[in-house]
Amino acid sequence: MLKIAILGAGAISDSHIGAYLKFKDQAQVVALVDLFPEKAAEKAARHGLQAKVFKNYDELLKGCDFDAASICLPPFEHAPASVGLLRAGKHVLTEKPMATCLQECDDMLAAARAGGKLLGVVAQNRFKTPMMKLKRVLESGLLGKVLHAQVDSFWWRGSNYYDLWWRGTWAKEGGGCTMNHAVHHIDIFQWMMGQPAEVQAVTVNFCHQNSEVEDFSTAVLTYPNGSVGQITASLVHHGEEQQLVVQAERAKVAVPWAVKAMKQKENGFPEDDPAVVAEIQSFYDQLPTVRTEGHDGQIENFLNAIQGREPLLVDGEAGRRTLELISAIFQSGHLGGKVKLPLQPTDPFYTRDSILKHARHFHEKTKSVENFASNEITLGRNLGR
Repeated sequence: MLKIAILGAGAISDSHIGAYLKFKDQAQVVALVDLFPEKAAEKAARHGLQAKVFKNYDELLKGCDFDAASICLPPFEHAPASVGLLRAGKHVLTEKPMATCLQECDDMLAAARAGGKLLGVVAQNRFKTPMMKLKRVLESGLLGKVLHAQVDSFWWRGSNYYDLWWRGTWAKEGGGCTMNHAVHHIDIFQWMMGQPAEVQAVTVNFCHQNSEVEDFSTAVLTYPNGSVGQITASLVHHGEEQQLVVQAERAKVAVPWAVKAMKQKENGFPEDDPAVVAEIQSFYDQLPTVRTEGHDGQIENFLNAIQGREPLLVDGEAGRRTLELISAIFQSGHLGGKVKLPLQPTDPFYTRDSILKHARHFHEKTKSVENFASNEITLGRNLGR
């Protein structure tokens, strides 16, 4: 039986606790950690946990025996908590984003190697049936060469969203919607498409004046094989429609799942190509469904990987690749021009100190609250359904 600690008692911790409770034969949550211990105690009571409560991970390490931890803290805490726990010989699964800069990612990976423990990064959308199936369709070669792909990470947040004390600052959040909302879409995009050779981006803040960071970004990606990608992240899109669309030589495929194929008439104008659609749809329909989806699926994989039953599907290296792409978008959006990948330690958006030096502040944060009365959050509307 694996003993689990949960660091952070915010809304996302419910997804982790709920998942561990579904695998009671493998794991038991024995500790909750939060800067506000009463918040952690309330959450333990609500989930019926017999768990100790601690204020920080130093107290946790001194006062509790456990094997692995889920880190559900604000982004600026992910790296120090992960490094501390990995060095103490604990397995770690950290929420997105993995860290606030690539240097922190490197520190986390080094700690995992030194301690011989697993470092996983939450990317729960990979564990959804439409995503797994789309990945297999792309790998099958049925589409021909990918020409253009786009992901729209569209969200809407009101101005109060950035009143929470750690949000809306480069030092604490590490960026805006690109880092903290689109991270899952960007992870899926680079998982499907691979890393680009170059990125060119625009970042702006349209509507959120209590925030240093962007509420909109759009980026064009170019790949070594000539393919082009587009990533748009937003907190200003009413309706929050989200999609991933891949246009290839033979057909278009998308999540939410859709397939469309055209062929030319004698004069070059288009008409539907039902034969190609049927071929791709048949392949898609025969692919297996994911047994356990979302956070549940990722935490099941994390537990099985700890016990040597299967490989860890989203490890620290995968999390780092996503952050590298986000860092390139920021570097281009803030400093202008095209940014080549891979990024180097000398690049201005590689280390935390250099990011704080080069990232422009769209506004200055003037209002801050410790907690909201309501802890309710909403997740994506359509992506992965």
